[in-house]
Amino acid sequence: SSSAASDVYKRQLLISCNSGTKNDADSAQILEPTISKHLERLASDDFLGRKPFTKGETLTVNYLKEEFSKLGLSPGNGDSFFQEVPMVEITGTPSQNMVISSKKGIFNLKALKDFVAVTNKAVNEVSLNNSELVFAGYGIVAPEYGWNDYEGIDWKGKTAVVLVNDPGFQSGDSTLFKGNEMTYYGRWTYKYEEAARQGAAGVIIIHDTEPASYGWNVVESGWSGSKLTIESDLPLVDVESWISSESAAKIFNVSAMKGKDYKTLARTKGFKPVELGVKTSVKITNKIKKDVSKNVVAMIPGTDQKDEYIIYSGHWDHFGIGKAIDGDSIYNGSVDNASGTAGLLAIAEAFKKSKPTKRSIVFIAVTAEEQGLLGSAYYSAYPIFDPKKTVANINIDALDSPGKMKDLTITGFGQSEMDEYAEDAATKQNRYIIPDPEAEKGYFFRSDHFNFAKIGIPALYASGSYEGFDISIADIKKHNDNYRIHKYHQPSDEFDAATTELSGLQLDFQLFYNVGLRLANETYFPKWYNGSEFKAARDK
Repeated sequence: SSSAASDVYKRQLLISCNSGTKNDADSAQILEPTISKHLERLASDDFLGRKPFTKGETLTVNYLKEEFSKLGLSPGNGDSFFQEVPMVEITGTPSQNMVISSKKGIFNLKALKDFVAVTNKAVNEVSLNNSELVFAGYGIVAPEYGWNDYEGIDWKGKTAVVLVNDPGFQSGDSTLFKGNEMTYYGRWTYKYEEAARQGAAGVIIIHDTEPASYGWNVVESGWSGSKLTIESDLPLVDVESWISSESAAKIFNVSAMKGKDYKTLARTKGFKPVELGVKTSVKITNKIKKDVSKNVVAMIPGTDQKDEYIIYSGHWDHFGIGKAIDGDSIYNGSVDNASGTAGLLAIAEAFKKSKPTKRSIVFIAVTAEEQGLLGSAYYSAYPIFDPKKTVANINIDALDSPGKMKDLTITGFGQSEMDEYAEDAATKQNRYIIPDPEAEKGYFFRSDHFNFAKIGIPALYASGSYEGFDISIADIKKHNDNYRIHKYHQPSDEFDAATTELSGLQLDFQLFYNVGLRLANETYFPKWYNGSEFKAARDK
C-alpha cells in the first residue's frame, strides 16, 4: 500500500475503535480498516476484474481461501474451501448486422449500436433465418393474473419481441400485477426462459432505460464478449437479443403495429400477440470452453445446534477485462461487489472475536452472479447445507453509501420475518427501516439471495441508501444516480483509498453481523409471510 493508504488505514482504525455504535453486549465490532484493506485489494487492477475462468478468478478465490484460513475458519465443503461449479463459457460473435425485412423494404440494425445478441446454446453456430417477428407484449404467462402474452400462436421458428419489466410498471393501477413493484415476470431472465418454454426460436427485448433501470451502455457492456452458463436440460431459444428503443420504433414503423401505442396495448388485460409482418435474420458464431469455476465456502461450526446454519453470501465476480472506456479496460467492480466480499471477511472476523454461537455460521462467496446468478443457482440445486436446517440467508451486494445512513432500505420488504430482525437491529443503531423505494427496478431478483429464497430460505437483502445522518436525501439520491449512470458495470467502478467513505458500510456490516448473531443463538426459524411466493418452498 502507498503511505497515503496506510495513513487512511490508521485513521479508520481510530474511528472504528472509538465508534459510538450501540451493539449487544456480547457482540464484536466490525472494523473499517478490515473493510478498507480487503476492498482495496479485491478491487485493485491486480485482480483483473475478477472474471470467472480467468487468472482473475484464480487470484480471487485463493485470496479468499487464504484470508478465511488466517481468521481460523473451517473449510465449508467437507475438507475444501471450494464448491466446484461446472460452467460453459460461450464467446459469441454476432453478425455485424441484424437484417430486418418487410414489404416496405430491408434495413439493418448495427451490432452494439442497435442490438446485442447472445446464445446459451453450447454449439458452434446459431442463427435466425427470416424468422417471423411477433410482438408478445411483456412476454408473460401468469395464470394467477389471468395473463398469457403467448396465447394463440404456434411459436416454432418465430421470434418474440417483448418489453422489459411487467404491465404494472407506471400503470397507475396497484392491482395490475404488483403495481409499480417489479415481479419476477419483469426480469429479462424470465423473458428468455418463458420464450424457450413456448418453443420460440428467438427473443428480442426492447430496451427502455426507465423500466430496465439502466442505460443502453450497460446492455452493450454486459451482453458482449464471453458469457457463462450452466448446462442443463431446460429449453433454450437459439438467440437472446436486446434492441434499442429507437430500433424498435423503426421495426414497428414498417409493421402491423405502425401508429399504435404498443406500450399501452401490451398492458391491456386480454392482450394477444400480434404478428408484425416483419422478419429478421442474424447469426452468432461461438467459441466454446467448458471449465469449472468456484464458490468459496467457509464456516464457523456452532456448539449445541451446529447442524443449523446461518448463511452469509456475496458474489466475488465482476466482468474482468472488456471494452475500454476512457482508456480503461479493467472492470474492477469495487462497489459491485468487492464491497460485499470484503464485508464477508469483516463479518467473519467479528464472529471469530465473539463468543461461540449455538448455530453454525457459513460464508459463501459465490461465482458468476454477473452472468445470471449462476454460482448461487448451482448452490441452490446442489446445497452443501440442508435447506431445511438453513435458518436464513443474509446477502451482501453493491454497498455504496457515502456516509452513515439513518435508513435501512430492505429490498423485498414484506416477504419474511427477516424484516423484523432487521428492524430490531436497526433500532439499536438509532435507524429506521423502509421498503425499497425503487421496487419497480426488481432488485429482489437481481442478486444471489433470490436463489436461496427460491429453495425456501428466508433472505435479508438490505443497505442504507436513502437518508444519511449528516447527508440529505437529495444528496444521497445524487450520489446513487451518479453511480448508476457513470459507474455501474463500468471500468470507473474503482476504489480510491483517499476518497472512499466507509462509515456507511461499517454500520451496515455491523447490522448484518448483529442480525446473524441473534439468529445464531436462538432456536427459532424465521418464517415467510403469507402471500410470499417463496412460502410454499419452505412449507414443503
